[in-house]
Formats: sequence, structure tokens, C-alpha cells
Amino acid sequence: MTSSRFLVATLNPGKARELSGLLGGLPYELVTPPELGITSAPPEEGRTLEENATAKALYYHRLSGLLTLAEDSGLEVEALGGEPGVRSARFAGDWASDGDNIRLLLHRLAGVPPEKRRARFRCVMAVVACGSTLGLFTGQCPGIITTELRGQAGFGYDPVFLVPEIGQTFSQISAEVKNRLSHRGGAAKEAACFLCDIMNHSGAPTTLKPPVGTP
Repeated sequence: MTSSRFLVATLNPGKARELSGLLGGLPYELVTPPELGITSAPPEEGRTLEENATAKALYYHRLSGLLTLAEDSGLEVEALGGEPGVRSARFAGDWASDGDNIRLLLHRLAGVPPEKRRARFRCVMAVVACGSTLGLFTGQCPGIITTELRGQAGFGYDPVFLVPEIGQTFSQISAEVKNRLSHRGGAAKEAACFLCDIMNHSGAPTTLKPPVGTP
């Protein structure tokens, strides 16, 4: 493989937009699965974000043959013992909508005071090439779960995730500010530095062997 195309492996339009914005400065041609005619998704059976991100990256890499990045993110709420965590996208059921998940979250937190509604978003990104994982990159963002939806932008739990640093939810801020503060932005920054480094050193990332100790 000598192609400099880079697969951003998600079928979620909101995630695809964010990741394209976060990784758009890389010296690669970014493509998504639908652009390659890939519309299937692997089952998310991992017990951790790391397992799911790696499984998704390997799945789409095998279908495309491209250098691939996949991510898995989760909302961890302190008062719920870390739930929904790895099941954030399926909190209210396997086919739940964002609205379904938010309604269940607010129901589970009904009556919980603000000081006990602490939470964090966590993201893990996996980069895969030549059938192996080249690296795992993480990011996190602390916040508080609101009692009602605030804002119109974003996706997922964004309307109820308030960032104390700015006093607004992810749905109330611009994409630029969200990318700077978010868990996904933090993980993408690490991944982007790694990808630029391997491109600068080899010019053909897919020829590299995984670093020693990388799962």
C-alpha cells in the first residue's frame, strides 16, 4: 500500500464532521466508509473503549486496505458509578436515539444535586495499518450533567454536558471551541502528531511496523 488516503472510520455523520475538522490539517486525503461504499459496522462487544476503538479500526482497515483511525467515546457519570461508559451510544437500548439516551440519563439523575452530577467524556482513538495497531490515543473532558437540554448544536449527550470552565454545554459553543476543549479534540491532537511524525519519517505510513509494546 502506498496510498496517502486515510480512512476516518465512522458511520456517524456528527463524528465524521468533527473528526474531519480535527484531522483536516494532516498530509493525507481523508475519506469515510460511505465514500468507499462501506456501509456495514462491526458489533461493539468490547468491555472497554480501547477494545471497541481497536476492533472498529481493524474491521474498517480490513475492508478498505487503508491507514485507518477509529474511535470510541463514552460518558462516565460519577453518580451512576461510571455509567453509561462504554455503552453510552446504547444506554437506552441497541437502537436508541440520542434523545432516548438523554431522557434516560436525566431520569436516572432526577433529584441528584448539581455537586453530585459530575461527569467526564473520555475518548480513545486507534490507528491501524498493515493489519496491526500502530497506536492508541486518549483524551478526556470533565463536566457536569445539566437538568435540561441547553443549545442546539452537536450530537449525543452534548446538550446536557456542561463544561464548568466556560459555563456552557457542548451544544452551546462553536465547533472551534468544542474541538479545543473536548475529549475527542484531545485524542485527535495526539493522533495527529503521531500521524504527521510517521509521514515525515517514511512518506508511506502503511510500511511502518507497530511500535514495541503497542497492542
